[in-house]
Amino acid sequence: MATAAKLVYPYIVKEEGYCGGKAALGNTRVRVNNVVFLHKQNKTPQEILVDYPDLSLAQVHSALAYYYDHQDEIDAELARDEDADERYERRKAEALAERRNTHDR
Repeated sequence: MATAAKLVYPYIVKEEGYCGGKAALGNTRVRVNNVVFLHKQNKTPQEILVDYPDLSLAQVHSALAYYYDHQDEIDAELARDEDADERYERRKAEALAERRNTHDR
């Protein structure tokens, strides 16, 4: 009787204390969601290597394979990062406006 093959992502590490517990490429500190972010901008794996020249093509493909098997997880991370960026920009704009108002008085 044949057994089902176990899914393996040879370059992916997901453990507490490494990249905040998010799926990442081991020994690189590049998170899977970083690769996916570029992929969603229609960059090819070869183009992603321009942004991350220390990665191998196999690592990029492993990150994408992990993503396709864990889309909900990675998409949620990307959404949280986008929300955090928007909150940061909003707070920065408010602080700058307050600083201008203080100097105008």
